[in-house]
Amino acid sequence: MKIGILGAGNIAGVLAATMNRLPEVECYAVASRNLEKAENFAKKYGFQKAYGSYEEMISDKEVELVYVATPHSHHYEHMKMCIEAGKHVLCEKAFTVNATQAKEIFSLAEKKGVLVTEAIWTRYMPSRQIINELLATRIGEVKTLTANLDYRIAEKERIIKPELAGGALLDVGVYAINFALMHFGNAIAKTVSTAHLTETGVDGQNMITYSYKDGKMAVLTSGIYGLSDRNGVFYGSEGWMVVDNINNPLEVKIYNKERALVETISMPEQISGYEYEIRETIECIRQGLMECPSMPHKDTVEVMELMDALRKEWGVQYPGEIESI
Repeated sequence: MKIGILGAGNIAGVLAATMNRLPEVECYAVASRNLEKAENFAKKYGFQKAYGSYEEMISDKEVELVYVATPHSHHYEHMKMCIEAGKHVLCEKAFTVNATQAKEIFSLAEKKGVLVTEAIWTRYMPSRQIINELLATRIGEVKTLTANLDYRIAEKERIIKPELAGGALLDVGVYAINFALMHFGNAIAKTVSTAHLTETGVDGQNMITYSYKDGKMAVLTSGIYGLSDRNGVFYGSEGWMVVDNINNPLEVKIYNKERALVETISMPEQISGYEYEIRETIECIRQGLMECPSMPHKDTVEVMELMDALRKEWGVQYPGEIESI
């Protein structure tokens, strides 16, 4: 399948390197607002076409699937352009700025008959099912999880600027929320949260506690100032389980009631982790589906709604032209 990448930044580079190793993918086109940047990217990763505008690439009839790798603030606009041109879309997280935009995108995709899905890679990875199987069998009754994801990214423009839909929540907190929903479900009864805002008015760090209807609790933290261990920990009646890196699980360590490490389970080898979302998207397109089972539209909307509620509570509001596109 001929894929075009919208944006030529770091994530796009990792994606392109991965695509080069997938036989079902043809690295066809890349677009940037800077033609020279696009040409250098195309040369480095072996793409056939380089465009100096997004509109030019999207109008190329040969492009079948577009990977949107631009800032959060522009996802809605860029996905809409792709859908109206009849292109299937795989879009980086966070999917949009808010839930209203996400619903509009999915409605438009349905009308145009194209598949659109969110590229939250952990949803597509085999580690998701492995972790759930271990939870069901290895540490007894599980009532609590904690998860964190902090990186030193406060100096990045896309993180700190409200006009780029910045902040910890939409960039890294979204992984912690997805981790909780993937492994504890979505029957959330109550949310308690707090956040520290930057001088620019976006969240620099936050803490979220979800209380579930069945008595479970998930405590999630994310931030942009320091490095965290990125662990997800499940506490059970017969022991506990540590997931190394909720952003791309590497291994799971299981401890018993005597607090002894009893087993370490490594996750399957991978190219980069992006291959799973690419393969599933292509397979679903070939089957004529409108969404991917690993990240159905309702789940994307639900995560956006959860983040909308959190931002409202914290007083984090992006410029009107972004929120109300």
